[in-house]
Amino acid sequence: MGSADEASGATPEIEEQVRTALRSVTDPELGINIVDLGLVYDVEVEEGEAKVTMTLTSPGCPAGGQILGGAKDAAESVDGVEEAVVSLVWKPFWTPERIDPAVRAMMGF
Repeated sequence: MGSADEASGATPEIEEQVRTALRSVTDPELGINIVDLGLVYDVEVEEGEAKVTMTLTSPGCPAGGQILGGAKDAAESVDGVEEAVVSLVWKPFWTPERIDPAVRAMMGF
């Protein structure tokens, strides 16, 4: 008998693979990937659909379209993901405290 995750088509492994793929997407202004920047809030995969919930560093981010498109493409590059839906949210608002601590230290924060 499979687990609830198996029954719904979701696996933690695929979700982790999506997070890994999202590391290939960088904020062109900062040169840091969106996962380490803390822009990715959640990743769920169910029945071949990846749902990525994320934000940007600011509502006026000039690279927003590029970043969101890159996130969709990266998620869809993962085996087991047929389609990705990227949702942009503003709450909670992004702050530098969301940056991975090791990266934040390299940046001098």
